[in-house]
Amino acid sequence: MQFASARIITDDVDRSVAFYERLLGQQAERPAPVFAAFRGSSGTLAIGHRATVPVPGFAASHDGVLVELQAETPEAVDAVHERMRDAVEVVQPPTDMPWGNRSLLLRDPDRVLVNVFAALQ
Repeated sequence: MQFASARIITDDVDRSVAFYERLLGQQAERPAPVFAAFRGSSGTLAIGHRATVPVPGFAASHDGVLVELQAETPEAVDAVHERMRDAVEVVQPPTDMPWGNRSLLLRDPDRVLVNVFAALQ
């Protein structure tokens, strides 16, 4: 088995897609109004409306979910911060972590934590 994707469930797909398009600098694939996908070499980040999970009583809870996006350089992490800081909640500005990464923590429109990081080298 191999990793295929992670899907964020939301009530506002368009709002979430706009956030991730801005963050990733990439257009989402939109095969249906209730679903979008950002494909990368290591897997796919999908955005789906609650209707895409037809489970009675299902409620999306994003506690404990952390989307991690690896930038190429520590300077790229800083550039993401500059691009996003006025548009979203910055939980932690770019910070050098003791394990050797530069890390930026943001919240997406559904309050999912997003970690943008790069190795300090």
